[in-house]
Amino acid sequence: MTRTRAEDANMDVEEIKALIELFERSSLTELTLERGGARLVLKREAAAPVVPAEAAPKAAGTTEAGAGAQEQEEEQTKEEALEGYVVHSPIVGTFYRRPSPDEDPYVEVGDEVRAGDVVCIVEAMKVMNEVRTERAGVVKAILVEDAAPVEYGQPLIVIEPFD
Repeated sequence: MTRTRAEDANMDVEEIKALIELFERSSLTELTLERGGARLVLKREAAAPVVPAEAAPKAAGTTEAGAGAQEQEEEQTKEEALEGYVVHSPIVGTFYRRPSPDEDPYVEVGDEVRAGDVVCIVEAMKVMNEVRTERAGVVKAILVEDAAPVEYGQPLIVIEPFD
């Protein structure tokens, strides 16, 4: 069966369902897609920030200064992890470390990669999009859990460049 240009311009039900699933898993508040004469708009109200009525109880033996130092140390660790070449998500979708559930991950921390190597995939609308590194180096950190939703531009993997 061949499709005409008019049929290609319209969205089918499965494609709309896939878009809704992606939208629900993302933090987007609005998504508009126009194709030919068809227009799909998905909206949700932005969630109001949750402000606790009172501070959470501290663990026994934890002081205000100790808690602040721990938070500062965690933030410093995150910043250090982002030093190097960062591979970002090219699209909104689901992050996968391996080509299929029964295969080994593309990369592990400590692996050497060359420019152009596939380091992960991001699935969007049932299409597996290979994500390649543009720099050679050693994988320093993998910032996203396998099968987690990711946003456009979200840091995925940090590579310590050779140069």
